[in-house]
Amino acid sequence: MPKNVLIIEDDEFLRGLINKKLTAEGFNMISAIDGEEGIKKAKEEKPDLILLDLVLPNVDGFEVLSKIKEDPVSSSIPVIILSNLSQKEDIDKGVKLGAVDYIIKAQFTPEEIVDKVKAILK
Repeated sequence: MPKNVLIIEDDEFLRGLINKKLTAEGFNMISAIDGEEGIKKAKEEKPDLILLDLVLPNVDGFEVLSKIKEDPVSSSIPVIILSNLSQKEDIDKGVKLGAVDYIIKAQFTPEEIVDKVKAILK
């Protein structure tokens, strides 16, 4: 059965690219373009994994991660942070809030992101 991946990303180009790559690998993709929509979809759709940007309109990614992790409905969903914030304190904060991995966008190709998703979901 295909796994469901929720991507919470406001950059349309990147969101589309990752959606396309993961769909080609057999994943079902769910998209949210801001934090509020992301929290809602995490609870409604209960995806197998969430790719989360940190710099989002309205509710930032750290807040989204906190809300997802404190709700029993969504707390067990693995979250990979996908961000351009590369400061150690941002990475530490993301991991402390419960992210399973932290990908700095500029340092990874879409293929490497696909490989990380597969590794966590296998």
